[in-house]
Amino acid sequence: MTDTPFTYAPPPDAPRVLYADDSILIVDKPAGLLSVPGRGEDRADCLINRLRDEFPDVLLVHRLDLDTSGVMIFARTKAAQGNLGQQFEGRSVKKVYIARLHGEMAERQGRVDLPLIVDWPNRPRQHVNHETGKPAVTDWRAVRVGGGETRVRLMPQTGRSHQLRVHMAELGHPILGDPLYATGAARAHPRLMLHAESLRIRHPDTGVTMTFSAPCPF
Repeated sequence: MTDTPFTYAPPPDAPRVLYADDSILIVDKPAGLLSVPGRGEDRADCLINRLRDEFPDVLLVHRLDLDTSGVMIFARTKAAQGNLGQQFEGRSVKKVYIARLHGEMAERQGRVDLPLIVDWPNRPRQHVNHETGKPAVTDWRAVRVGGGETRVRLMPQTGRSHQLRVHMAELGHPILGDPLYATGAARAHPRLMLHAESLRIRHPDTGVTMTFSAPCPF
């Protein structure tokens, strides 16, 4: 199967701000928009650059893949950026994703524990490697099964690049519309059916636990 050349065509709509205060900014990222600038002038349009128009102090904390939609958090001070970075690194941030998978899963829930590392000859693809891969763990729970697909909630316990996408593909149930890890009918969807539904953090100033959610668009 020959890949069609990728053309970056980000959606024109302004990102939806879910919450903002003096330290943090929570946004619902649309699918098809880069989190940060890519290589080349044609990939300068991205979420953080769009946010700078209204929030010139915005600072990156984490990323979502180009094709993934949903909740992203940004910092507005260096102190908040450092605090949130430590929360992500310490795995205290709780993330929940919604995905539509190819095929009907036999089990209702489970855990995928497979180490991942970049597949250098085929970047940006990642792959499972038990010798050199970094630990990667994903918990999943089926929400609805039928019609040749499974709707799941995914709870990553680690934050490796493409983790959810590779782990679901390794189960034999790739995420629908995935241009890297799905093939045939599973790939033939208008977008990657993966959405960051909710994010739970401790506020970097107050320490209060806060949960932010964005409705799933599919």
